[in-house]
Amino acid sequence: MLSDSNARLVAARRLTSSRDRREAGRFLAEGAQAVREALGRPGTVLELFATEAAARQHAELLEGGPVSVVSDRAAASLSETVHPQGLVAVCARLDVSLADALARGPRLVAILVEANDPGNAGTILRTADAAGAEAVLFAGDSVDPYNGKAVRASAGSLFHLDVVTGLSPADALAGCRAAGLRTIATTGTAALDLDELSDRDGLRGPTAWVFGNEARGLPADLVAAAELSVRVPLHGRAESLNLAAAAAVCLYASARANRFRPPS
Repeated sequence: MLSDSNARLVAARRLTSSRDRREAGRFLAEGAQAVREALGRPGTVLELFATEAAARQHAELLEGGPVSVVSDRAAASLSETVHPQGLVAVCARLDVSLADALARGPRLVAILVEANDPGNAGTILRTADAAGAEAVLFAGDSVDPYNGKAVRASAGSLFHLDVVTGLSPADALAGCRAAGLRTIATTGTAALDLDELSDRDGLRGPTAWVFGNEARGLPADLVAAAELSVRVPLHGRAESLNLAAAAAVCLYASARANRFRPPS
């Protein structure tokens, strides 16, 4: 069993800090689901830590690779949850360039502009994956998608998508348009609602959905820069939808319009 003061453990603990994640080019993925999906992406998992109980429980998952057994206390120090799961992978960051992500010809892309809630970011990653999107772009002063809460909320989908970070909103939109994707900004003040657009068969073809900050939405100049602006209709008395819920409605509207099929 590794000592709680082992240098590798100390280095891994630092990855709970955003600055240290950026500097190291690494992040932590906790729990069996996240580790399983990370192991399915070759070259991603750099190191595995597990308590004795977790190593026994997930023996089939940990076959064929070196696992460092650590104390419950050490595992808890790597966790950002109230109830640590005892299984943590140190992973290489998954960032790809915008050019590389768009060169693959994505049909559906989500652009997050100054989204600042890690739970929303992770949920949108999971939803984008489920809806058949191929890439999620984090633009402006957006949350770090490798934040522990975001990684957990993605439920492993972080490892299935192209993730692009550090973009300016203008570059994200311009890149998507140049790649043949129609950019659709979401805003509660749009004249056109999503139901009307769907009824007109207006969601066919490659699309990049643009979602704004949880409180402020999208700035007016960015809405104007998109090819189209759309609001999600509210049929009840709710003032608005949570960002992740609105993103789910929009992404699935595109998936339905284009009848995406999962890759074989």
